[in-house]
Amino acid sequence: MSSWLERQASSHHVQLAATALFSGVAVAGLIYGSQAIRRKAAVDELKASIPELNESHHADLLTNFGAALPVPLSNKEDDRSATLARRAQHGEYDEELVNEQLTRTSSFLTPPRLAQLRSSFITIVGLGGVGSHCASALARSGVSHIRLVDFDQVTLSSLNRHSVATLADVGTPKVHCVRKRLEAAVPWVKWECFNQVWREEEAQKLLGPWDAGKGNSIDYVVDAIDNIDSKVALLRYCHRNGIRVVSSMGAGCKSDPTRVFVGDISASMEDPLSRTTRRRLRAEGISEGIPVVYSTEKPGPGKAALLPLPEEEFLKGRVEELSVLPDFRARILPVLGTMPAVFGYVAANFVVLEITGYPHESGGGKGREKMYDSILTNLQGSEERLLRAQGRDALGLKLPVTKNDVGYLIEEVFRGKSVVSGAPTRLTLVRWTVPEGGLTMNSPCEEQKMSSLRLGDLVCMTKEEAAEHEKQILQGEKHAAEVYSGEVMELVERRRQEEKHFDQYR
Repeated sequence: MSSWLERQASSHHVQLAATALFSGVAVAGLIYGSQAIRRKAAVDELKASIPELNESHHADLLTNFGAALPVPLSNKEDDRSATLARRAQHGEYDEELVNEQLTRTSSFLTPPRLAQLRSSFITIVGLGGVGSHCASALARSGVSHIRLVDFDQVTLSSLNRHSVATLADVGTPKVHCVRKRLEAAVPWVKWECFNQVWREEEAQKLLGPWDAGKGNSIDYVVDAIDNIDSKVALLRYCHRNGIRVVSSMGAGCKSDPTRVFVGDISASMEDPLSRTTRRRLRAEGISEGIPVVYSTEKPGPGKAALLPLPEEEFLKGRVEELSVLPDFRARILPVLGTMPAVFGYVAANFVVLEITGYPHESGGGKGREKMYDSILTNLQGSEERLLRAQGRDALGLKLPVTKNDVGYLIEEVFRGKSVVSGAPTRLTLVRWTVPEGGLTMNSPCEEQKMSSLRLGDLVCMTKEEAAEHEKQILQGEKHAAEVYSGEVMELVERRRQEEKHFDQYR
């Protein structure tokens, strides 16, 4: 081995190769070293060229999403409008001009009601198609203090439904776009703009009094958010803190403006956004008391629907990364540009009438409290009968089910229809099957007997169907698959899986 190494070391070719290798390494080291020196010199020069922050040179903070605030394009007209608005908001504007601009509104509402509207403070969360039209209508109607909350920027695709955005606004925050454009029409209106996502931990700031707590409290909130988590959080906060709010449901895939109504959230229908919002709120004990703008238009063949993601996006994996922000939708919702405007104006109209006390009617809740009480009583009786059939003492039995739970199951899980026949009347709740080993009770003490019944154990039927179900299956010897069709079995399983999904929010 040593002789082989000696021969290789004395070889002329090996010596040439080694010399070339070492020379290459040396040259590469010199090149990389000189590049590093030049890079450092360039960086030092760049840093030295940046002036210190002082009165003559300031820097804006980055947004919450790590981006620089876009520099708005302005022209002489925008500058004149902005200057006039600054003066008007400080009282340097002829009140007679304001009265003349609002004369038609004053004639309709009467001067005292208009004065109420002018002194009001409205917050609009979400400045897309619905929110921007709502903001425009409220400002032009006379509301003098408006707070805007939205994290997003104007895009080309949003120009088909935005109330005031132009090509020059693309890439700028929606809140500043709306403020800038409406200042040219109603310069006396005062604005507060928050270019950020609505989050409950920021509620004190975003829904607090005007001027960082120095001014009046909010008179009304308009929810124009299209993200479920943010929407539910906002509505929950307003409901629990006694803040009046009106919520816009989905305008996407809708085309009939005559089907748009204002009503209690418990009465809204034919709207996936409304249904999901209702379910989430019911799971948290809020079943009614929130007015919403919704459409009763039914989906059908030939009508627009939520666009699927291309197959190649699924193959890439991590589809959630396509969303603008975590938990925001990634799929495209087709929107006819006129419909968000209808929703926005209906919401604004409702707020104006509410604040001024102008006589108006809107749909109330379903008013089915008595029915829920009756269903709860029937369920109690059914559970007691099943226990007695097993030779157990059912006296004093308590169910872990409330009236709100009954409403949640009937309206949201089972859509107000029997799983057997689809009938919408004479409804009740009944166990689907008896657990193996029979019914059980949790008894924390001798005086208290608590049923181990869970919401996922229950299904919705008519009273007659429930009586037959109890006779044949719960107290009989038949299995559900022997009595019901495969279609009914699949529907029950689908509804129970839905309840299991939404149970995580309870």
